[in-house]
Amino acid sequence: MSDSVLYELDGPLAVITINRPEAMNALDVPTKVALRDTVTEAAADPAVRAVLLTGAGDKAFCVGQDLKEHLGLLKRADETGEPPLKTVAEHYNPLVRALAGMRKPTVAAVGGVAAGAGASLAFACDFRIVAETAGFNTSFAGVALTTDSGASWTLPRLVGHARATELLMFPRTVKAAEALTLGLATRVVPSAELAATAREFALRLANGPTVAYGAIKAALDFGAAHSLSETLDKEDELQTLAGASEDHRIAVAAFLAKETPKYVGR
Repeated sequence: MSDSVLYELDGPLAVITINRPEAMNALDVPTKVALRDTVTEAAADPAVRAVLLTGAGDKAFCVGQDLKEHLGLLKRADETGEPPLKTVAEHYNPLVRALAGMRKPTVAAVGGVAAGAGASLAFACDFRIVAETAGFNTSFAGVALTTDSGASWTLPRLVGHARATELLMFPRTVKAAEALTLGLATRVVPSAELAATAREFALRLANGPTVAYGAIKAALDFGAAHSLSETLDKEDELQTLAGASEDHRIAVAAFLAKETPKYVGR
């Protein structure tokens, strides 16, 4: 791992922290590499049943691309003739595929601003616990760029096509209260309570029926792009998977015994 990305295991919960508070958790190349690899590792680890993504400090979750480093890369590209934006294919795309594609619940704890690719990373998570002083800003068009890191896919699913178009073409800071109204935030909490609330929320998911959660994510992803008939067949497939899980048997037995189930994630 890198000092710019911290990785902690709290039982079945993986906590991943972007750790560049002095740069508002901006993503330079070493940080992007470490974050991509860390999220990929968490996605592949069967002992990890949920992921909590956050940023160090209280000023920013992540402000996206490190523009100071980026300016140097643009100058080098002008000199060498190489494409200046290889980072999308090399870093952001595999990172977001791992984050949004993992069949485990993911939670973003957003303290401070989430901008550009930082906002996209939060959008790629299943849930966003947001400090009342935080906000989202797509920011891409503000530096004459299009969206990346999956925001063209995730943002319309959160707020609808028309509102996503507005937020992308006219970037502005959407403060926490409005973010909750729009559907960008799952829950808004006082800043001092963010870390504890987000961890408690993520641990609840990690200790839940994570096979079923993964199947729910798969069903929603599939249903968004397929017909009803195809989706019904997919639901059959996924319900067969969930129904064969040990967690299902634990849940049924606990229900009949009027006890609280203790899931094992398999």
